[in-house]
Amino acid sequence: MSHRIDALAHGNRLRLLPPLHKAGFAATLLLLALVAPMPVQVLIGLWLALWVVGYAGIPAGTYLAMLLLPLGFAVSSLPAIVISAVGQDGLAGLQADAWRGLSQPVAGWTLSISNHGLSQASALLTRSLAATSALFFLLLTTPFSEWIQVLRRLRVPPLLLELMVHVYGFIFTLWAIVDEIAVAQRARSGHSNWRRTLHSLGLLIGQLLERSLASYRGRALALEARGFQGELRVVSCASHRASRRYLAEAIGGCAVLGALSIAWQR
Repeated sequence: MSHRIDALAHGNRLRLLPPLHKAGFAATLLLLALVAPMPVQVLIGLWLALWVVGYAGIPAGTYLAMLLLPLGFAVSSLPAIVISAVGQDGLAGLQADAWRGLSQPVAGWTLSISNHGLSQASALLTRSLAATSALFFLLLTTPFSEWIQVLRRLRVPPLLLELMVHVYGFIFTLWAIVDEIAVAQRARSGHSNWRRTLHSLGLLIGQLLERSLASYRGRALALEARGFQGELRVVSCASHRASRRYLAEAIGGCAVLGALSIAWQR
């Protein structure tokens, strides 16, 4: 998946737009996603889907699969928000907040679906959708090297940029190692049953640690052999050009979403 994302970032139809424009657009929508009401957050998610799938040409299946992963983590946290459990002392308050009077006694505790919890869960899902869409827009339309250039122009400390470059490189390294080991284990029936799957998982984790440390040592020696002076320089050869149409649509759309947020909150 990491190689696929990197290939899409270099080959999409919004590739030649100035990275500073795309970063500003994504940052504006991210801030709106954090403060806007739920209907506006849903609109942000739908509008960014149009940009990513329609304008950038990213396959809809790939974009949906990427969205489902972080949203799945959000959904897994919803039962703790939605379900309320109290003893006999708080039963009156629980009945008042129960969704349509639903409640069930279990081992001396009364469980119910909370109206307040449902509203919190809805807000969490829509905010997660909008914020994740803004981040994925930048991830899928802007190569990592251009992120570094934008952050350098924003005066981000060089040490932090260096760490980002190293972590990004290790993502590809670790993914390749995991994929190689997993293929070898499947070829040897390492996942034929539950016990063998757990054993194979333990072997994979051990091999991943050992080979990632070896990869780190090799990378450090390579940097030292090339005269590394404490700062990595990332060069982009792409010639960017602004689009008046996209710029006008981005500014107008953000203004409309901001106005809708203010109107809904009144």
